[in-house]
Order: sequence, then C-alpha cells, then structure tokens
Amino acid sequence: MISINFRDSRPIYEQVKDSLRRLIVSGALPADEKLPSVRELAAQLVINPNTIQRAYRELEHEGYIVSVPGKGSFAMAQSGANTERIRALLAQFDDAADELMYLGVPAGELRARIAEKEAKGNEA
Repeated sequence: MISINFRDSRPIYEQVKDSLRRLIVSGALPADEKLPSVRELAAQLVINPNTIQRAYRELEHEGYIVSVPGKGSFAMAQSGANTERIRALLAQFDDAADELMYLGVPAGELRARIAEKEAKGNEA
C-alpha cells in the first residue's frame, strides 16, 4: 500500500501524501473509503504520527480526503476538483510537455498518451 524510501530526498510526509494520492486517483482507495487512523498508519510505517497528520492535512487541503471529527478521514469523490491543485498540475504538465518536445518527442506521441490515459479512465 504505502512504502517509505528513506534514501529519497523528499520528506517522508510528502512520500506518504503522494502514495495516498496515487491510491485515491487510481481507484485503489475508492471514494468514501475510511483511511487508517493517524496512529495506525504511523505504527504500520514506523514513523512519527505528526508526519502522518501533516500528510493528511495537506491531502485534505488539496481536496483528496475529508476528515470527520470523531469518525476519521475518508477518501473523497473527485466531482468538485480543487482548482488550485488543477492549476499546479497543469503548470507541471506544460513544463513536462515543453521539455519532452525539446528532447524530440513528437507532439503526436504526447497526444496518443493522453488519449490512452483517457481511454483507461473511461474503462473504470
């Protein structure tokens, strides 16, 4: 489910956040699914609970999870996506596309990859 690479230069909370985001986006963690408690996940990964709390807080800010006091944290359906997150991802996409085209990847190949992702998304 979630793995931590202690040799990774990214902070541990970012690794946890990225892993959980990937699980939610891929559908492996469906909407309304309860996430492990902060303490449970911290014990499972053998890391400080504050690290998990920070990852959960950022995921909630980005609109990927919702925390319900007394009940826990849950994966959210992505019907009303966070516009700030979309803007940031599109900027990353633009930078990556610019660099890929600079390196000689044809625009047609990039379009084909997007179409492939779209087709996979429609299968789910």
